[in-house]
Amino acid sequence: MNLTPKETVSYLDQYIIGQQDAKKTIAIALRNRHRRMQLDKELQEEIMPKNILMIGSTGVGKTEIARRLAKMMALPFVKVEASKYTEVGFVGRDVESMVRDLVLASVNLVKTEHKERNQTRIQEYVENTIIEKLLPPLPKGASSEKQADYERSFTRMKERLLQGDLDELTVEVEIAPAQGESPDNLPPEMVKVQESFVKILGMGSKPVKKELKVKEAKEALKHDAAEKLLDLESIKAEALERAQNSGIIFIDEIDKIAVPSGSNSRQDPSKEGVQRDLLPIVEGSTVSTKHGSIKTDHILFIAAGAFHLSKPSELIPELQGRFPLRVELSSLDEEVLYQILTKPKHSLLRQYEALLKTEGVTLVFEEEAIRALAKISQKANEKMEDIGARRLHTILEKVIEEISFEADLHQGECLHVNAQLVHERLDSIIEDQDTARYIL
Repeated sequence: MNLTPKETVSYLDQYIIGQQDAKKTIAIALRNRHRRMQLDKELQEEIMPKNILMIGSTGVGKTEIARRLAKMMALPFVKVEASKYTEVGFVGRDVESMVRDLVLASVNLVKTEHKERNQTRIQEYVENTIIEKLLPPLPKGASSEKQADYERSFTRMKERLLQGDLDELTVEVEIAPAQGESPDNLPPEMVKVQESFVKILGMGSKPVKKELKVKEAKEALKHDAAEKLLDLESIKAEALERAQNSGIIFIDEIDKIAVPSGSNSRQDPSKEGVQRDLLPIVEGSTVSTKHGSIKTDHILFIAAGAFHLSKPSELIPELQGRFPLRVELSSLDEEVLYQILTKPKHSLLRQYEALLKTEGVTLVFEEEAIRALAKISQKANEKMEDIGARRLHTILEKVIEEISFEADLHQGECLHVNAQLVHERLDSIIEDQDTARYIL
């Protein structure tokens, strides 16, 4: 998606309150990706992405920024947890699998785009296949009169199919069996061996005949149509190119693989070893995937971590150097928590209102109640662990627990959540620190 940095920030503002520095840094990095692609090939190769390290407590918006970017942009994007990986040679996922995940995401993205572009052809294939089952084709050598009659019948049948008149009829269709997808974190050599066995044994190669209602057959044949009409090789080539030049990998919890100074676990396979394995991928290397080889030189890496127990400087120096852009996300105060409850497009309050509306209950949050929710959330974050905006989920759930439980008794009513209700539900809990630790 070709957005200016201001447009990117404006989009993120609809869902994430504050954190302007982080939004601005990411918006510029994404725009530079677009700018680079406008240059000649020789210069393109020289311009490396400026990887970003986001630092901030849990619940301040690091992961939410990544989630919204993924929805906003038609770019290959994966979010991974650094803590899931282990050093090569130990049980667990190796870091190269994040690149394979990116390629798979890219293939799915490009395939979806091609399906949308070929929607008309796919629809025609499905319609013709169903009609041919209901109205078998004429034998070769049929007279021109019979052919004209057949065409008129075919046209009438097609009209009835489009109107849904034939939806309850049963037809026998041939459906290609779903191919057993190899786990994408398997080494490509293992994938090839697995595919060879499938070919030798002839597993899953023959179409399966099924009797389905026309309505169900329409959906079942769409997948078949896409496989037959789309050029899968060109989709793979485009997907690899897109992942190579526009792919984004968001590495969350990177602080969990930092080794605090003075720690005795310098050789922990889930920490420093992972950093060493991660380094060549971030610096630029070639990774083999089942769809082909991909260079990681121009993939944009965005890493994020709370860094409560460690510091960015405790990552190995070479890895630090590959994340030149540092941005610190600020903690959330009472005013920001209030804005999080009221400003975003699909704020928590709007979500609860919509959920109870399905039961015929109109929920109204009064201004004083919203202010009280923000104040108590901020107090809870001060007294206990600071979990940022996630505290709002816990607080809100506790406040409307009874309303939600007895929603069926209030059908057709308008219920107001006022400051008195908020204090009744929360004051006694927040004052007792032992209780608060378990409930809030």
